[in-house]
Amino acid sequence: MVEENFEEMLTGGHPNSLGRTIEVVDAVIANSDRLEELYQCYFSDDEVVRLRTSNAMKRVSREKPELLVPYIDNFIEIISRIEQASTQWTLANLFETLSSDMSPEQMKKAKDIMKKNLKSHDDWIVLNNSMQTLGNWALSDEKLKKWLMPHLNRLSTNARKSVSGRTKKLIKSLS
Repeated sequence: MVEENFEEMLTGGHPNSLGRTIEVVDAVIANSDRLEELYQCYFSDDEVVRLRTSNAMKRVSREKPELLVPYIDNFIEIISRIEQASTQWTLANLFETLSSDMSPEQMKKAKDIMKKNLKSHDDWIVLNNSMQTLGNWALSDEKLKKWLMPHLNRLSTNARKSVSGRTKKLIKSLS
């Protein structure tokens, strides 16, 4: 049986749909040797493929996070530089899921990436996911909490209700 190419499977259809993302995730879960093929889809010229790749990685991390541990450095050093909102918001999920497998240096870099996204990104999902991950980490990191609180206060008046609402919940949980 010939295996279908992941990039082709993730191409086409409506940009907001999952397309065949679930099939790709199932294929990776069934044969982890194909994870590298999925990872390479981050470098597609097609932004829809990159969006679905991000979604697939998030789903793989939920089912088999151990598969992604060897990719932590790549997520930090390479994927974090992709200027696409879907990639950035998914990194927040991946970093949180993989945080217990990160070295102190990897964790520091992941926090720096999330801080940068919270300070400079305008996409509401990037903001929500970044602040949620940082907020969860801040529960056990007083230094991070001190950094985070002024940024949460700034975002608490954001015109987008999802951003201001999430911010207010995080402020309450961290107070």
